[in-house]
Amino acid sequence: MEQERDPAGPDGHRQYEPPLAQGRGAREPIFNLPGVVVALIVACVGVHLTRMWLLSPQQDFEIILRFAFIPLRYSGDYTLDFYAFVSPLSYAFLHGGLGHLAVNTIWLAAFGSPLANRIGTLRFLLFWAVTSLAAVGLHYVLHASEAVPLVGASGAISGMMGAAARFGFRIDRSEGRAAFAGPILSIPAVFSSRMAVTFLVVWFAVNLAMGLGFGAPGDEGSIAWEAHIGGFLAGFLAVRAFDGPEPARP
Repeated sequence: MEQERDPAGPDGHRQYEPPLAQGRGAREPIFNLPGVVVALIVACVGVHLTRMWLLSPQQDFEIILRFAFIPLRYSGDYTLDFYAFVSPLSYAFLHGGLGHLAVNTIWLAAFGSPLANRIGTLRFLLFWAVTSLAAVGLHYVLHASEAVPLVGASGAISGMMGAAARFGFRIDRSEGRAAFAGPILSIPAVFSSRMAVTFLVVWFAVNLAMGLGFGAPGDEGSIAWEAHIGGFLAGFLAVRAFDGPEPARP
């Protein structure tokens, strides 16, 4: 849902108006990502290209060993070093391949942009950190004894998808800046929205299918669906804590 003209409320948030209120002659830029989203995308792409082009296989292995999230690091008889405290966040900037990176970049731009415009840069970075930690938290609970590294920003991005459901997918595109519009919906209100319920059912069904091994051929077991669910639930349940003053109602 889009709109062109939407005056700001007294608290600085934009009020949501239905699409019929938008002007017909205005033009919006195709790409208008907030700076914090661009910075995160550049960081993820830069890290991956550095690993591909500048590091030897041995050096890349050492990067994964140090900065990916490895559950056994915390469950085994190991001394908790600097990397044990860094990897629950740094794993999100590592990716398993160009396809993995491309998919996460697209979803980060799509769901991260309206959320960042709504809650601001600092709150968005805190949201990224909390949902990243929630993702590895659930993954650890279910795979505490495993040594398989966990990488990728999918957990945090899943948190952004969970937040989108709490806004009922209402989008304000005033001045070409996509942002979630209106007050955050209560959980009962989310489950009374056909669009939100459909999204939740499809999202969890896809992740359940991944967990049962119905992923891409030859790629079974490589998708950390538990981390996706951990991040999604954190974003869905905790997004209100990251929001500013409640937007003015139209």
